[in-house]
Amino acid sequence: MITWQWIHEEQSISVKSLQQKQDALTDILRKFDSLMIAFSGGVDSTFLLSVAGEVLKEKVTAVTSLSIVHPKKEFENARRIAETLGVNWIAVDTDEMRLPEFKANQPDRCYVCKRNLFQVLQEKALEMGIQAICHGANVDDLDDIRPGFAAATEYGIHAPLIDAGLTKADIRQLSRDRGLSTWDKPAMACLATRIPFGTTIKKDMLRMIESAEQILHAAGFTGSRVRHHGKIARIEIPKTEFGRLIQPEILSGIVPAIQKIGFPYVALDLEGYRQGSMNQPTETGPPASGLTG
Repeated sequence: MITWQWIHEEQSISVKSLQQKQDALTDILRKFDSLMIAFSGGVDSTFLLSVAGEVLKEKVTAVTSLSIVHPKKEFENARRIAETLGVNWIAVDTDEMRLPEFKANQPDRCYVCKRNLFQVLQEKALEMGIQAICHGANVDDLDDIRPGFAAATEYGIHAPLIDAGLTKADIRQLSRDRGLSTWDKPAMACLATRIPFGTTIKKDMLRMIESAEQILHAAGFTGSRVRHHGKIARIEIPKTEFGRLIQPEILSGIVPAIQKIGFPYVALDLEGYRQGSMNQPTETGPPASGLTG
């Protein structure tokens, strides 16, 4: 007779330790003669690049997208990290704003963006004679519906972290053990995720969002979001930070600075920061699935 206790015991036996998962990742990476990594400078791709650099040496190349949908500081941070790790690094111009499908900002926007990225990477890998391309998706990402995964499958993009069974928590812990500065870095999504679906994406909107979030970051509100609602900038920060934000000396610096960017009205979302808030149902249509920011 199969009991829950028996099942639990069998599952416990199969659970891998962090070291076993890292060893599995190393074995996976050794199979590549040469590898290109889609490198954002985030927690996952930095850990992957760190291990790949040790395993493949000069046979690994990190590629970062130079795009208006990503903050400039993130691009520069990725460049610095790759330099610190001592791996080959190049930038590619993905130019999403040339794509009508992307600018239309429908619920498949993430798929359109990733399809474009992987196409650019595939062309670059072919030009450089690189055997395979991978990205930093982890096991936790499988719990969400992510349109970008469909694009990765179409272009044969590998996911070594998933193959090794690594979760986000695993990656943060192993990154900390390695002394990587990104181990506790907040999640970061492209700036387009701050714009409601159905609203046409424009370059000036992306620049406004980036500038407004830089103001919050400079004030110490890391991991915050500024959602673009026409004339309104809707600020999302953790609820635990509300008290500090509404202090007169803080507000007197933040509000006028954001208004100067081009938002006449600055509002605080009383629900606080939550990933994927722009995907919630609205009167104008249903939510999208798996698009976070």
